[in-house]
Amino acid sequence: MTAIVILGAGPAGAAVALGLRRLGYAVTLISEWRRFAALEGVSQRVLEALRGAGLHQALSEATLPSQRRVNWNGQQHAQNVEFLLDRPTFDRGLREALRVAGVELVEGRVLSVQASTTGHRIEVDGHQAITADFLVEARGRQAPALGKGLRGPETVSLLNRWQGTPGATTSAVESLEDGWAWMARRADGQCYWQWTVDVASAGLPGKAQLLDYCRRRRQDSAVALAFFAGEPEVDVQLHARSSTAILSPQVCGDKWIRVGDAAMAVDPLSGNGIFQSLSSALQAPTVINTLLRKPERGSLAQRFHQQRVEQLFLRFARIGRDFYADEQRWVDQPFWQARRQWPDAEVAHAAADFNALRIERAPVLRDGFVDEAEVVITADQPLGIWHVQGVELAPLVRRLICREPAEQVLAGLTVEQGRMVRGWLLAQGYKP
Repeated sequence: MTAIVILGAGPAGAAVALGLRRLGYAVTLISEWRRFAALEGVSQRVLEALRGAGLHQALSEATLPSQRRVNWNGQQHAQNVEFLLDRPTFDRGLREALRVAGVELVEGRVLSVQASTTGHRIEVDGHQAITADFLVEARGRQAPALGKGLRGPETVSLLNRWQGTPGATTSAVESLEDGWAWMARRADGQCYWQWTVDVASAGLPGKAQLLDYCRRRRQDSAVALAFFAGEPEVDVQLHARSSTAILSPQVCGDKWIRVGDAAMAVDPLSGNGIFQSLSSALQAPTVINTLLRKPERGSLAQRFHQQRVEQLFLRFARIGRDFYADEQRWVDQPFWQARRQWPDAEVAHAAADFNALRIERAPVLRDGFVDEAEVVITADQPLGIWHVQGVELAPLVRRLICREPAEQVLAGLTVEQGRMVRGWLLAQGYKP
């Protein structure tokens, strides 16, 4: 039986493991569990993606709804509810979901990974060496770099955590002259303040002075003072981590694949870090299945994964760029100047134009494998869209481009299919 080993047990690694188990593969997952408490703000879309990946148990006790306030560009407003994800609780739920699915779990620090023509040999602290026919790299930002990929402005996030007075669960975001801060407090009084700054221009002090420096910056903020009600901060902990946006130059080979933050790590501003991790992870089991069982389609499978990872990365990067550009008070400050122009000048959401639609052959997912089919290339879907509600779009679009009446082209569809396809066509700028 093919031995598949996954390095990393975050949402991406767990999603790949569960997907491979559903395809009948034996999976071993190696992970060094998180050593610090963390809280993450996630959207309803992230929760739906996690449930879609089969991670119901992990979410059942880990999420707290919170009304988030945003202070950006001198304006204050209440955003939709965000959900505070308690990572230690969530990670325990991930491990339980993996055990239930029959994934072999190995807890330990990976010391080395050696690749050969026959597979991979993984040295794990406190364990015998483990061999794999196929390797999934899902260790996030800790995964070894494969060379110089695309990098955004160098960024670091400084997380402060302390015990405060119990109260209502709430969260907020604030833009600052030299960065931005996310803050949250749980009902049990656990308080979090994360300050994201530019590495080159922040002028941060040494490690010994960093905690006091963060405290002074927090006390200089009227928003933070009001949020935490000026209460004493007990047993403040500090954790610094890179939050630079990074795209790996290569994300797939014949016997390996990178998913989640190991493939592309995005700026935390979007609040969709877990969502983008899952976006690359959910397609990975099909890509792996193709590489192992239909090696003649190997280059097609690799192209599918590489293109989609790159496109997702650029989409998230452009959304973040536009959000940074909304802050107009400090356009000449290094932090904001660098981020309002990166990664490029391409629009995040291009205007629809039916006359600009193209039909091309491209890799798609079909019946558990990567295959090739005709897709419709749109302004917002540069890699193409294959079907809507089970209806292949390319044949319909080709007929509509040739001025065939829409009633005739859509005549064979069910009521629901017709409704969905018409909605898609109108969204692309089609005018009957």
